[in-house]
Amino acid sequence: MTETVVSTTQPQPVPAAPVQVAPVKRSGGRLRALDGLRLIAALMVALYHYGGRGGEVTKAWGSPADQQFPTLHTPFAYGCLGVQVFFVISGFVICMSGWGRPLRSFFASRVSRLMPAYWAAVLLVAGVFALPWVAYRTVSPSDALVNLTLLQQPLGVDRVLGVDWTLWAEIRFYALFALVVVLPGATRRRVVMFCACWTLAAAIAQGAKMPLLDIVLMPEYAPFFIGGMGLYLIHRDRRDATAWGIVAVSFLIGQHYAVRDLWNVSDPHAFAHRTSYGIILVVAFGFLAVAAIALGWLDRANWRWLTVAGALTYPFYLVHEHLGWVVIRVLHRDLGLPSSATFVLTIASMLTLAWLLTRFVEDRLTPRLRTALNRS
Repeated sequence: MTETVVSTTQPQPVPAAPVQVAPVKRSGGRLRALDGLRLIAALMVALYHYGGRGGEVTKAWGSPADQQFPTLHTPFAYGCLGVQVFFVISGFVICMSGWGRPLRSFFASRVSRLMPAYWAAVLLVAGVFALPWVAYRTVSPSDALVNLTLLQQPLGVDRVLGVDWTLWAEIRFYALFALVVVLPGATRRRVVMFCACWTLAAAIAQGAKMPLLDIVLMPEYAPFFIGGMGLYLIHRDRRDATAWGIVAVSFLIGQHYAVRDLWNVSDPHAFAHRTSYGIILVVAFGFLAVAAIALGWLDRANWRWLTVAGALTYPFYLVHEHLGWVVIRVLHRDLGLPSSATFVLTIASMLTLAWLLTRFVEDRLTPRLRTALNRS
């Protein structure tokens, strides 16, 4: 969900033999529609956190969000599926960015892309939540320091950012892809074998019910990453029947996990009841949207502002949840603004904060960190 450097290269056949393959020639362009889709996915998650769930957000509004948005709270509840859309995009982009790249360069690009904004977000949220007038539980100083490693979830440490569980899934995907594909050198055959073996292994892990296999193979998230990789193979060659098969199987398995984990119609205490058909449709949207980009159907969406939107997506995703609740409380409860105005202004303020993080943190630290890691 984090890398935005993408290519508009026409599909080219790739040798199937396991030999070193030159990277696809790139024109220096961007798939700007992919940047726009990333922002849409982030906004979906924001809708969920501000108006599609119960719990902590009730403190921000002063009453349950379904009372603030009696009509929209149910559609907002589907926004959590923006994470699955992110994972499909990530599979596409990581497969592309790792193609023809040595392991050290791949590692440097991932760390330098993830960590500067993440460090800033952890420090910012921890600092704001430590203020005495902010009525949200903060983590201990020790736990906050562990959060800077991005390993807080496997270590069982309280998390500063509610969304960072998705980054833990991303890291495990990067590690698997680096070891199996990047290290020996990316080829079409190697990516196909990785997708096929991961799909089968994840199914076995689900049946085996062994925690270690679940942690490594991520059965519930693997189909979305794998589907994204299959879509990148289609981007290279739309006639690749094997890649189409990978995408189809990934969608079928992915919608199963999404329905299993998010269909809550049987829970009378659920904040909003999602239907299985609605969940399937949102998952299908994620796959179809990336497929349309992979096939070049959205190449005309080449507006420069989409590049800016793509750059803002990651820092916005990191800070929007907890800091957004603080802004909602100030605007709605302290200043008395109506719910609709509060909602819009909160999203606008989080996008502004994301721009500041991009301008003063990512733009300055990311290239320096990448250069340092490439030299080490």
